[in-house]
Amino acid sequence: MSHLPMPLEGVKVLDLSRWIAGPVCSMLLADMGADVIKVERPGGEDARVLEPRLGDESAYVLHYHRNKRGVTVNTRDAEGVAILRRLVAWADVLVENYRPGTLDAMGLGPAELEELNPRLVVTSISGFGQTGPWRHRPLFNPIAEAMSGLMSRAGSAETGPLISGNFTADHTAGLYAAFATVVALHSRTRTGLGQHADVSLFDSIFSLVGYPVTAALNNVPVPPPAGNRDPVTAPGNIFATADQRYVYIDAATTGLFRALADAMGAPQLGTDPRFLTQADRMANVVELEALIEKWTRGMTLDELCDVLDRADVPSGPVCSVEEACENPQLRARDMIVSLPSGEHGELRLPGVPVKLSRTPGQVRRRPPAVGEHTVEVLVDVCGFTDDEIAALRERGAV
Repeated sequence: MSHLPMPLEGVKVLDLSRWIAGPVCSMLLADMGADVIKVERPGGEDARVLEPRLGDESAYVLHYHRNKRGVTVNTRDAEGVAILRRLVAWADVLVENYRPGTLDAMGLGPAELEELNPRLVVTSISGFGQTGPWRHRPLFNPIAEAMSGLMSRAGSAETGPLISGNFTADHTAGLYAAFATVVALHSRTRTGLGQHADVSLFDSIFSLVGYPVTAALNNVPVPPPAGNRDPVTAPGNIFATADQRYVYIDAATTGLFRALADAMGAPQLGTDPRFLTQADRMANVVELEALIEKWTRGMTLDELCDVLDRADVPSGPVCSVEEACENPQLRARDMIVSLPSGEHGELRLPGVPVKLSRTPGQVRRRPPAVGEHTVEVLVDVCGFTDDEIAALRERGAV
């Protein structure tokens, strides 16, 4: 087969974002072939000092900035902003997650961007969005989880509300932003015009709450949080094993429950009036779970997983992150990749989760060091000479 270009090869992205949501968006675009120029302030962004670290580099930055070129520009300096204007003219996409109004204060508001590049897609990610009474308020992931209703769905009556344990709002906003960017680029092929994509953490995580939102909007009571228990079907929960491990069993249909009962050596449970239908099993879920856990505690995790797998009952061990990284299924699907790294010898990173049959994405470039490609970009993209770059460095513009 002849070589086919990557899906976004030739798309030029100016990434002014930091932390998580914006970098996730630009990383996904870069994974699919876009040329992403990541702009940081001289000295690097705040995230570069975060733990844990691989030598002198933060795992945080290594995770979110693969496949990008890195430059440093002082965006509070007039000459630095002039450089940004040249990069805007070059770009197809501008990704930013400043607080609303920041680009305007830099002289890069909508009118200026339109004049510089009418085909530009501007993807803005913010806490509450570019409009509305709370547009200027800051918002971080835990607060987004709390205010959206998502935190109220986690935990139980005993624990109270619980955070998800990850940067769920940031990652979701990054995913939506990447989707919005590609949609806007597709629209541009028809109209020839760019547009503004406005993505907020609050909107994004609210959309994740799912069916309870539709229930609440239509005055239907929302079920209370159920901890690790599936709120809709039974049995669905974590169960302890003989070696103090846990497995999640989700026998969500009557057929699957009967398969589980057979695996337990208790086929009579499949016709027991207490557990005959889904409604029966939900009504008697505590009693049912006690019977299942009595059985699971008689085996080690490996023994139990083997029995459940042979019975074709949906289940999986509760794994640490370290254990998940060794999963053979993830490795078979190239979800663990290695890149050569001068400092680390080899840098292992998660792979590209979207698998395309003809034009797959690829992790091809390690995350850049601070300003690693500044000279390259200033020469090749902006047209500066070596003397001009030296003068810019002297004045602190880059």
